[in-house]
Amino acid sequence: MSGPSLTMTPVRLNTRIGILFMIGSFFFALGSAPGFSSVAPASVLGPVFFIGSLFFTSAGYLQYVQSINLPLDGSAPVALRLAAWQPRRVDFWASGIQFAGTLWFNLNTFNAMRVGLTVKQQDLRIWSPDFIGSICFLVASGLAWHAVGGVFAKGSGPNRPWWISAINMAGSVFFMFSAIAAFVLPDTGSFLDATLANSGTFLGAV
Repeated sequence: MSGPSLTMTPVRLNTRIGILFMIGSFFFALGSAPGFSSVAPASVLGPVFFIGSLFFTSAGYLQYVQSINLPLDGSAPVALRLAAWQPRRVDFWASGIQFAGTLWFNLNTFNAMRVGLTVKQQDLRIWSPDFIGSICFLVASGLAWHAVGGVFAKGSGPNRPWWISAINMAGSVFFMFSAIAAFVLPDTGSFLDATLANSGTFLGAV
């Protein structure tokens, strides 16, 4: 029995992926915005980040599905693949690793809504998924940037894919700064650098 037909055009799929990522970024930017994060209670901030992570995951999965359904030979796919193993493709690794990163952010933001955690539990259940997810985003962005030329782009200069991947790379770097700064110090129970943790998340989302 054949699978469902792939009827969504690349342009429509790109649009939906972009919208989902934008909505997720909006929630992350809102939750870390100085004028909001400083006054909103944790009971509000937690769900804001968790909802944003769900949009990231939806977009990340669609991006992965898009990648595994683009034939290398240019022919049209017969049926929609929802999962596949294509280790020779850079876009497979980039989209797959980024999708994995969004799942870690789901875990990070979900656990961040829990109260009464010890410092050790916060670092294990909140900080560790954040750090691992940030690594995934950084690796995925690096693969995508390399695939479109990276710093060694030649010819007429950077094009739209180059700028998209470069901006995504910058966002991933800010997320990594934020993750490192959000480590909870055992001696004080405070972030390593609360200001950098907050601003890194905001800039990464923007």
